[in-house]
Amino acid sequence: MRPYRRLPRPDRVSLRWKIAALAAATACLVAAAVGVLVHLWTASDIRSKAEMRAFNGVYAAMETYRRTGTLVDGAELDPAELPRVLDHPADGVRHTAYDGHVDNNVGPSFWAAQRVGGPGSPVLAVQVGMNSELHDLRRLDMSMAVASLVSLAAAVPLAAYGAGLLGRRLRRVSETAGRISAGDLDARTGPTKGGDEVADIAATVDLMADSLGRRLRTERQFTADVAHELRTPVGGLLAATDLLPPGETEDLVRGRVRDLRGLVEDLLEISRLDAGAEHPVRAHVPLGAVVREAVARTGFDAPVTVTEPPGTAASATEETAETVETDPRRLERIVGNLVVNAHRHGATPVEVTVEGRTVVVRDHGPGFPADLLREGPRRFHTGAAERGSGHGLGLTIALGQARVLGAELRLDNAPDGGAVATLLLPPS
Repeated sequence: MRPYRRLPRPDRVSLRWKIAALAAATACLVAAAVGVLVHLWTASDIRSKAEMRAFNGVYAAMETYRRTGTLVDGAELDPAELPRVLDHPADGVRHTAYDGHVDNNVGPSFWAAQRVGGPGSPVLAVQVGMNSELHDLRRLDMSMAVASLVSLAAAVPLAAYGAGLLGRRLRRVSETAGRISAGDLDARTGPTKGGDEVADIAATVDLMADSLGRRLRTERQFTADVAHELRTPVGGLLAATDLLPPGETEDLVRGRVRDLRGLVEDLLEISRLDAGAEHPVRAHVPLGAVVREAVARTGFDAPVTVTEPPGTAASATEETAETVETDPRRLERIVGNLVVNAHRHGATPVEVTVEGRTVVVRDHGPGFPADLLREGPRRFHTGAAERGSGHGLGLTIALGQARVLGAELRLDNAPDGGAVATLLLPPS
């Protein structure tokens, strides 16, 4: 199982702040739309009322002037400021006009005018100013702006808080999916609050993990059963080869039966690793000596270089490398598999370096294929054709045994070519 690590995303913006920004933008748009509508409606109402007051004012002033010959307050005859459209009305009907001049004390206003008699008679006019109403409109606009800012200040934290709750639920589902993709099929999101889409996603992820777990357990059980069933007949075949007469045929059959027995033993070992039945038997051993012994048992030529880690005093001999607490049998198994894999699928020279608690096995072949580096070793899959043929179980077993030891096995390619396998043993 590969450790799950959240990939860094420096350009990623949290869902909380996206929702908060969306809420802020929505609040601003709503406030702006409401403010503009209120302003336009109020301004239109002010102008309509001012026009009506001017119109009614001329009517009342005209009645008074015709009865008494006097002018009421606010009424004038032929005023100089009268708009030109009302200066010479052709009939005796009342007319109104808007005056947008603001260079007087009245400000924007409405005029209403009517001739007092026939053609050539004076024009009686009444002016109704809107300065105070427009001042009230500006105060209303300011109040709307302040109310919008207050609403925005209250909406953004609430949206951020609600988005944070949603983001934590989604993050929990994401982490569970990441752990499942890393190989932890026991990971579950569990029940989540709220019967919404996030709860549906969490339930779907858990159902997916259950299905994958059942299929993987069935596959592992099948592999273990097949390996156990094959072990006895393969042993019988190996014993039967002793009855063959010496010769080329006997050597060929014996070699194939040994290969088959090795495959069965590898499958049994993988089934035990999958079942978690493997437990290390730890002992204090010299790491350099164990590695040399493991390389020697492979029968391949791979020079071992033992060096001291940086910052430590040099030893008298290479054999005085650091003593580690580990399971020597499993350590030999890991190193042996890495060396055999390097010779079978890489190219010579194969070099083994021991430095501190680190063991590095490097070949000079085509290197590990990209899919192996990306997804990790897979059973019965050797990657690219130039890596050679095989069952693809060596690296799988090495990775499983490394997990049993609590070590980390890293697979990489050297910049100048060749596969590099690095085993990092944990501290004692």
